[in-house]
Amino acid sequence: MSRDGSTGAPALVPGRVGIVGLGLIGGSFAKALHAAGTETYVWNRSRDTLEFALIESATGELTDDLVGTCELIVLTTYPGHLVSWLKERAKLVNPRAVVIDAAGTKRGVCRDLWPVAREHGFAFVGAHPMAGTQYSGFSHARANLFRHAPLVLCPDPELEDFSRMEALERITKLLAPCGFGCFTIADPDEHDRLIAYTSQLAHVVSNAYVKSPQAKEHKGFSAGSYKDLTRVARLNPAMWTELFLDDADYLASEIDGLVERLTAYADALRAGDADALEALLAEGVRAKREAEGR
Repeated sequence: MSRDGSTGAPALVPGRVGIVGLGLIGGSFAKALHAAGTETYVWNRSRDTLEFALIESATGELTDDLVGTCELIVLTTYPGHLVSWLKERAKLVNPRAVVIDAAGTKRGVCRDLWPVAREHGFAFVGAHPMAGTQYSGFSHARANLFRHAPLVLCPDPELEDFSRMEALERITKLLAPCGFGCFTIADPDEHDRLIAYTSQLAHVVSNAYVKSPQAKEHKGFSAGSYKDLTRVARLNPAMWTELFLDDADYLASEIDGLVERLTAYADALRAGDADALEALLAEGVRAKREAEGR
């Protein structure tokens, strides 16, 4: 294999992408990029899933020998695993490469991997594609999953301005086949604070809502409201446990606030206070309009 004379690293192949993990998110990255003709090499813990993906969703397997040839590496496994994977192979990553992740929390991942990237000379940008379904696994991955969705990016603040902009430009260019609708720049703390509300709280509420004894009798009595509120109740317990604990401070605060607001509705109902109940409902309508900008 040819070598870069200045670093001794394998020669980088422009445009080549490596994807670590072939669940819903990693599989969708692989399918979108491979369909667009991008050289896409994949890694997965389960050999069966890997071999299935190699049939039509990837160029080949991402072996350690090929890590250094990738211009972009996308880490899509659980936060703890992706951190370990990159630390073990950091010396193999080409110094001209950009590495991103796709985890649902950013503080821990960026705290652990920004120093690794600095030490080895490549750029690491925390990332979170704001897309998904209630289902998990490669069998549910699809090439258009990210179409028009936002991608949140958390660049290392210690990167020089030029290096930061270059890394962000390369990410947007290399991921163009995925069809992201916009790219949002944030710091990890801001990301985790907002995601506790926009994503994690919704999963907790949905998961708790279906624990009512009435859920078993919903057939014939449920429509859009039930479907909307229960869509994400069918989550991956192991993955979401790790994400929730990574964001425990912000998520617990959001849960406390929701319980307080729900208690106000229950108090109005128990008191038979129509005026208070109507005021609470009207306040919610106003909050929704303000949140949507209308």
